[in-house]
Amino acid sequence: MELINHLRGIRVLCAIDAQGSFTSAARELGLTQSAVSQHVATLERHLETSLVDRTSRPGGLTEAGHALARHGRVLLARLEDAEQELDEIAGRRAGRLRLGSFPTALATFVPRALARFREQRPGVRLSILDDHLQALLPRLGEGELDLALIYDDPALANRPGVDLDQVALFDDPFRVVLPERHRLAGGKTPLDLASLRDDTWIGGMPGSSWFRIVRESCRTAGFEPSVGFASDDYRGVQAFVAAGLGVAVVPGLAVAAVSVPGTTVRRLRADGPSRRVLAVRPRDAFPSPASLLMIETLGSVTSSFRGSVRASARR
Repeated sequence: MELINHLRGIRVLCAIDAQGSFTSAARELGLTQSAVSQHVATLERHLETSLVDRTSRPGGLTEAGHALARHGRVLLARLEDAEQELDEIAGRRAGRLRLGSFPTALATFVPRALARFREQRPGVRLSILDDHLQALLPRLGEGELDLALIYDDPALANRPGVDLDQVALFDDPFRVVLPERHRLAGGKTPLDLASLRDDTWIGGMPGSSWFRIVRESCRTAGFEPSVGFASDDYRGVQAFVAAGLGVAVVPGLAVAAVSVPGTTVRRLRADGPSRRVLAVRPRDAFPSPASLLMIETLGSVTSSFRGSVRASARR
């Protein structure tokens, strides 16, 4: 199929998919509704299939329309990347960087890295996307991001694929959060997960990445954690612990970012759960000076930050 000759029509179809109607897509693209209809009709004639449901759901796409829009978004993003790279090479643009990150990284070391990066490259157009791990990798694959901060662990099914360049930044050991009057709150030596087998646990929502890591570690230690309350909000989790409702095991970054009175944070033994924090980028993407500098800056910032994570577990 010579779809490369129908890029404008594909762009129109993607806009219809995103906006939900011909009228909204026309407004978004600065076209008339008639022009939008003509572009779609031309695509349909070329493909000899219907792309838009004009009966029960006016403006909704058919299965074929959704498939073409999904691939079209990736194609358009790649073309935009190519234009950006050519302009950078020719010196017509200072560059851009679209960075995605999970929340606890944004609340700890990312702001420092952004400030340092901006000092060195003030002309680069810098944008930040705050999202959870499950969404960052698809956004990276679809060309919405140039670089992403993620974390990885064997317990997670959505580990980075082989199509990504990965730079390991640091390991983030999980910590135990206990009520101040808990029987283990006053100790100094690292705890064994099994010492908490009889406690009520404050855990993440079913399927949450961090609690899947914790649950797998508990199973390896020979028990299933008894979850009494669930939340993916680390401040909320620590508030539940402070109220004496249970114990929690959370990433070190979480307790470095949020400190809730009424809790005690303890280290775990070396065989406790941990996650590796990574900077990843598409392997086939242009290694722009901006993305390479950001990776270097993140490495520098997290090298000093690792001490802060360890110190948070000793307070």
